[in-house]
Formats: sequence, structure tokens, C-alpha cells
Amino acid sequence: MQKDPAINVLGGPLVPCSTAPLTGFFRDGHCNTCAEDRGSHTVCVVMTAEFLAFSAYVGNDLSTPRPEFRFPGVKPGESWCLCAGRFLQAHDEGCAPKVRLDATHRRALGTVPLDVLKLYAVP
Repeated sequence: MQKDPAINVLGGPLVPCSTAPLTGFFRDGHCNTCAEDRGSHTVCVVMTAEFLAFSAYVGNDLSTPRPEFRFPGVKPGESWCLCAGRFLQAHDEGCAPKVRLDATHRRALGTVPLDVLKLYAVP
């Protein structure tokens, strides 16, 4: 799999999102992506309890540890590379988490307008 260039939504270099828990489609700590990343795991978010509950409700439980997959579960306050479509859905439902723009891959812009991402930007 060939990674897309590591450029963020602001046009700069993509900075790490999280190594604890280890995130990203490639599990490299960055929201890197490629053609095979069908979910577009490109939006670096800071999790909230509200969003984690919403995500579980719509079928993607991110908070329950899954040791068989070496997945510790995500807790409020931790950063995570979220699918762009799920972020947009959470925005539409009024429960989107904060976004780290410098760690959000520019490919997210194919799904989520920059103006929407900026509404949730971490200062």
C-alpha cells in the first residue's frame, strides 16, 4: 500500500495524532491514508464521552478494549484518527469532537469541508 503524501488540511506537514493509543489506518500514530483506506481514517479528533457514546450507538464501539486486536479502547481526552464520514455524521447530529487540524490529513477535505473542521479546531 502506497501512502498518500503526508499533508494536513492547512497545507503543512502532517503531525502525529496519537501513539497512546496507537492510531491511524497504518497504526503509525498519524492519520495517514492511501487508496485502500476505504473509511478515510483522516480526521484527528480529541475524544469526548458524548462522541464515544454516539459512535457505539451507531455501531462502532471505540471505548471497549479488544485485547485480541491489541486495542486498548479510546478514552475521553485521547486523540484518535476518525473516519471522515463518521466525523461529518457526528457534526450533523451535533456531537462532533474537537479536531486537531495540523494532524488531520488533507484527504479528509474530500468528505468534510474545511469550514466545518475549523468549527471544532483545538486552539
